Amino acid sequence: MGFAPSSMQLTSPAFKPLGRIPKKHTGEGEDVSPALGWTGAPADTKAFALVCHDPDAPLVTPIMYGFVHWVLYNIPGGISKLAEAETGYTSGVSSFGKPNYGGPLPPEGHGVHHYYFWLLALKSDKKLPAGLSIHDLFKAIEPDVLGMNRLIGTYSRPS
Repeated sequence: MGFAPSSMQLTSPAFKPLGRIPKKHTGEGEDVSPALGWTGAPADTKAFALVCHDPDAPLVTPIMYGFVHWVLYNIPGGISKLAEAETGYTSGVSSFGKPNYGGPLPPEGHGVHHYYFWLLALKSDKKLPAGLSIHDLFKAIEPDVLGMNRLIGTYSRPS
């Protein structure tokens, strides 16, 4: 299927689609990941991967635009939710240069940013090493993607 949205649904009790991400889940608050849940994964799903990306961030590199806030993978196919402040499974490296979740913190006065939480269902449960970048993760899982979908939240800092 490749990287195309599917009928999977990703939700969070912390915010509605296109809703404001609570301060608790940002770099201005406790900086913990929001709880997430999903339904409708393809029947042959063996594993999941999740990334959080801010395409509005003013950052461009040769292989990426925006800012990566979370890279998480090796999530077993029988899982359908992640707890708030999730630290299980395997962490990749965010644009902060560290593992684990790093919440929204757009530049002051930069307006509203959109945070895309992408969930990818995979037909393989091969174990990937810790510390992958979003680019390396996508390269490794692309042949195994059965479906994907996203939840978009927003955040802005005061001017």
